[in-house]
Amino acid sequence: MIILVLNCGSSSLKYQVLDMKGDNDYSLLAKGLVERIGDKVGILTHQVTGSDKYKIEKPIPDHTEGIKSVLNLLTDSQHGVLKSLKDIDAVGHRVAHGGEYFFCSVAVNEDVISKIEKCCELAPLHNPANLLGIRAVENLMPGTPQVAVFDTSFHQTMPDYAYMYAIPYEYYDKYKIRRYGFHGTSHKYVAQKACDFTGMDIDKSKIITCHLGNGSSITAVKNGKSVDTSMGFTPVEGVAMGTRCGNIDAGVITFLEEKEHLNASGINALLNKKSGLLGVSELSSDCRDIEEGAASGNAKAALAQEMLYYGIKKYIGSYAAAMGGLDMIVFTGGIGENSSITREQVCEGLEFLGVDFDKDANRGVRGKDAILTKKGSKVTVVAITTNEELVIARDTMNIVKK
Repeated sequence: MIILVLNCGSSSLKYQVLDMKGDNDYSLLAKGLVERIGDKVGILTHQVTGSDKYKIEKPIPDHTEGIKSVLNLLTDSQHGVLKSLKDIDAVGHRVAHGGEYFFCSVAVNEDVISKIEKCCELAPLHNPANLLGIRAVENLMPGTPQVAVFDTSFHQTMPDYAYMYAIPYEYYDKYKIRRYGFHGTSHKYVAQKACDFTGMDIDKSKIITCHLGNGSSITAVKNGKSVDTSMGFTPVEGVAMGTRCGNIDAGVITFLEEKEHLNASGINALLNKKSGLLGVSELSSDCRDIEEGAASGNAKAALAQEMLYYGIKKYIGSYAAAMGGLDMIVFTGGIGENSSITREQVCEGLEFLGVDFDKDANRGVRGKDAILTKKGSKVTVVAITTNEELVIARDTMNIVKK
């Protein structure tokens, strides 16, 4: 089954084409990225597996035109991998927010689209773009089955005492303000993959998954289900991230509103785009730059680095307590998979939990699955590569088959 996976952002879209023969029997045919949608000149970078990247620069006024350009490339005689669009059996979409409507991936119909629209106020930067992708496929490939895979659905198993905020209950009734969590597709995937990799039974396990990148979140996964996660009503809550502040005293916000004369838009920009590693280091939002800066003696970069390590470690300790124990810690995402110093510093001091970290095994692990603890360690620590596009393709294939 040929599956087109689309991940639409506000001004960009990522795509992959996979030939799915089974959950673990598949091949990646092509992938690419469309950037600067709506600008004077857009950029489309396309790569067929085994070939060099091919780049096009041209006006891409909207998502429909962007997807149309992708489809043209996929069926191009020189750069394509398909004979015609009829070869595409289904399209899977990453959708940021499913609210309380969706506990799992679903086939797209008008009722699903209506509910995704209702969640736009919860994810105003992402859900509208996701809907544009769905509508564009409807127009360009009428009748082709579509599936929506939600970032939030994996976390819908959290108990109410974990997802509620201690503000007047009426705001939950009126606005559905609660913790939703994000990166659910990745957390679900790496928890299962880590268990397969180590031989652990996920139905009898207590796992903490650390998805660390420009956006980072930590999740407590008990017996295969999310029971708590660090991101909340929005992706700004949790540990310090590239440009997001993470956890902060709400009183700081009202204080800055008054002192800096900031409105809601200004506060939103401050917390989401000017804070985190960038705000503290005054150097960069990229963890690699932070590591280099700290190594060369930049005190603010070193502080940002330590704040990240400390924040992750606190979540690991609290989630181990919440689950009543711990069997495995999983590192994934751009930082989790590639930064050996982050993994080492986070695990330093966790011996009391049963972590016997192997520094030698950890060194040099980049972008591959690896066990990072010594034989006999009570708690296993692993680096696991994530693949959210594969999860979307799997769900799409299984839903369409049914």
